[in-house]
Amino acid sequence: MKQRRRGSMAMVVALLAATFSGGGSAATPQRIVSIIPAVTEMIFAMGEGAKVVGVSSFDAFPPEVSRLPRVGALLDPHVERMLSLRPDLVVLYATQTELKQRLDRASIPYYSYEHRALADITSTVRAVGTRIGSSARADRLAADIERAIAAVRTSVANRPRPRTLLVFEREGSSLRNIYASGGYGFLHDMVEAAGGANVFADIKKQSVQATTELILSRRPDVIVELRYGDNLKVADIPREVQAWNTLASIPAVKNRRVHVLIGDEYVIPGPRVAVAIEHLADVIHPGAR
Repeated sequence: MKQRRRGSMAMVVALLAATFSGGGSAATPQRIVSIIPAVTEMIFAMGEGAKVVGVSSFDAFPPEVSRLPRVGALLDPHVERMLSLRPDLVVLYATQTELKQRLDRASIPYYSYEHRALADITSTVRAVGTRIGSSARADRLAADIERAIAAVRTSVANRPRPRTLLVFEREGSSLRNIYASGGYGFLHDMVEAAGGANVFADIKKQSVQATTELILSRRPDVIVELRYGDNLKVADIPREVQAWNTLASIPAVKNRRVHVLIGDEYVIPGPRVAVAIEHLADVIHPGAR
């Protein structure tokens, strides 16, 4: 489990919007291997899931991916298994130089993915749609996501912006090894879209390792923890919220505004991002929507 959590955290921290470049032929693919969970979700959401023949170790949505072969992920791509699936397109991370080289030698086209900001999610949807021959469906999907996010922004536009700490990793039942969203990347943008003011907005990094002393100095009004994968059950939420009681002087704890949200949709920059922002807005601005 610890290895899976470290892998998930690495994906969240290091690979957060979308720049694509390709290798090989630009023909419309019919057999796609995607080791990017966000892109896998995009392909299914635009109705092209039948083209996906292999996915990463971390893919869990939509449920149909449970039946597909697993081909590794960022740190452990299983190239032989990929090749055995006879893909005509592989979607991979921009940093996977060795994998690109091996695919080039095998004359297999690839798209190289790198995530940065919230706006890039819909850019990625459109880029993927164009690449796989589904531009119209991709445009509709992207427009739906953009409208949903705009609706949330409108619903909280005239409200005060609570100082919000968005935590995506820490040791269970303790306040050790806390990692929070900095002022750059799609997690930061989600907080802003939901009507919060990120307490680490001035630190222009995707991830901040936040000590309790640093959190005390920032005095968040709201603390939101994102839990994903298999690292928390609903029954464990009260215990995890209680861990923050050691920082009783900060407004979020004093006013009982510590929230835990469970779900991969909060950390995977894919089609469910609008729903994730809606849920964030509901805890930052209860009753606003």
